Amino acid sequence: MEVKMLDYPHQLKKSEIPPLALALGYFDGVHLGHQKVILEAKRFADETGLKSAVMTFDPHPSVVLKKNNGLVHYITPLKDKIKIIQNLGIDYVIVVHFTEDFANLLPQEFVDQYIIGLNVKHVVAGFDYSYGRMGKGTMETLPFHSRGEFTSFIVPKLVNGNDKVSSTLIRKRLAEGQTDQLPFLLGRYYTTSGIVVHGDKRGRTIGFPTANVDMDDDYMIPPLGVYAVRLKLNGEWLNGVCNVGYKPTFNKEATIKPSVEVHLLHFNGDIYGQKVEIEWILYLRKEQKFSGIDELVAQINKDKQNVLTYFDQNGQNSFEI
Repeated sequence: MEVKMLDYPHQLKKSEIPPLALALGYFDGVHLGHQKVILEAKRFADETGLKSAVMTFDPHPSVVLKKNNGLVHYITPLKDKIKIIQNLGIDYVIVVHFTEDFANLLPQEFVDQYIIGLNVKHVVAGFDYSYGRMGKGTMETLPFHSRGEFTSFIVPKLVNGNDKVSSTLIRKRLAEGQTDQLPFLLGRYYTTSGIVVHGDKRGRTIGFPTANVDMDDDYMIPPLGVYAVRLKLNGEWLNGVCNVGYKPTFNKEATIKPSVEVHLLHFNGDIYGQKVEIEWILYLRKEQKFSGIDELVAQINKDKQNVLTYFDQNGQNSFEI
């Protein structure tokens, strides 16, 4: 798969890229609804001899347009989004740098420069996709703006129960700690990555050494509490118990950023400096302050047993694409 990073105005010539079937969207999460859009573009490309492509944008428009104070945490930061799209078998990912100038393009200007101008012959997007200044362009107006240069297809909404599968719903579920519900929306467990760093090493003194993971700031982090997780180290998934929080039993004041610490169930080794991924499986309980070390150790033993039981009953299968 080839990744093309485009600015506004872009310098890519139409002759430099093959005819494309293009999936359009922001695609944060690359959830099952997004995958339906992307795989429809791939299906059309395979059947017609075109190359498949996905166009996405970076950063999130709300950062540039100063919505929500311009603060955004992602379900899938760009590097993860690209990786998941690659695993879907797409030929090109086109990442457009989202700026105020780009946001001010009229719908026809966007189509002329970023669809027709990129040799796109077929466009696929969700029913609610919009483009151009203030989102004035919609999938209903796209045929008019196409100038007859490409065809288009609208993918209807995907529902889970009574809910539309959406990044908004995933964010809501994640904020509520419902990590076990996310595979039904994402097609996989929610996953974050970071580097194992040195912590206060208190866990090993009470018999529960932990990997202190410095999470990339772009991610949404699940709420404070204890989770059953899997940690990917050197290509291998390891089961563990994860605590997200401020360790109130030991710390009188909360730090700016909560710690993410994973106790691996069947592993004992030095992994400082390693890049790891955490797959968030099941929320167990909220973070608590204990009266002392003995009470804390007793609870950690319960947590560990609950996680062991969970993995024994549910196996080691991953929802990873």
